[in-house]
Amino acid sequence: MTRPAPDAFSFFVKVAHVSANPVAVTINAEPGDLERLAETWKVPAVLSFTAEAKLTRWKRDGVRAKGQVSARILQDCVVTLEPVESLIDEAFEAIFVPEGSRLARIEPDNTGEIFLDPDGPDLPDTFSGDEIDIGASMAEFAALAIDPYPRKAGADFAGHLEGETATERKPSPFAVLKGLKEDKSGE
Repeated sequence: MTRPAPDAFSFFVKVAHVSANPVAVTINAEPGDLERLAETWKVPAVLSFTAEAKLTRWKRDGVRAKGQVSARILQDCVVTLEPVESLIDEAFEAIFVPEGSRLARIEPDNTGEIFLDPDGPDLPDTFSGDEIDIGASMAEFAALAIDPYPRKAGADFAGHLEGETATERKPSPFAVLKGLKEDKSGE
């Protein structure tokens, strides 16, 4: 069986190697992986990407991965456009089940509607063959933790409205016209 095309970051684990006893996995991304992650995450650079996880069996055919993912990335400051180093340190948990498993399906209720609890657990990811790509899942968790609006320490917008008081603002053109009208009526 051939592997699917790898994601920006892939680390495959054979499901047969995972038993009831936890299997420890430690990942340190190589320079080529870091470049692909930076391109995928649309950041100037990924300086490091590491992850640690414990993999255990889940139900009969599934695998549960639970651990921590860490990364150092460079982003552009939204105020100054200068590089800002950001740290990601995120806990993750993912469940993988074989393709076609009933555990990955959402069953409709008696009215035919499907209910998804936004605060509930995620649906299991599916895998085909005898391997799971734990690296792609770890990279997804790290990507979700990236600050969309990074700001350099001390960087501030100059002249923005939130910091101005009502007396510092220019008067409304309608207020000026109202004042002119009152002046003419008082003559």
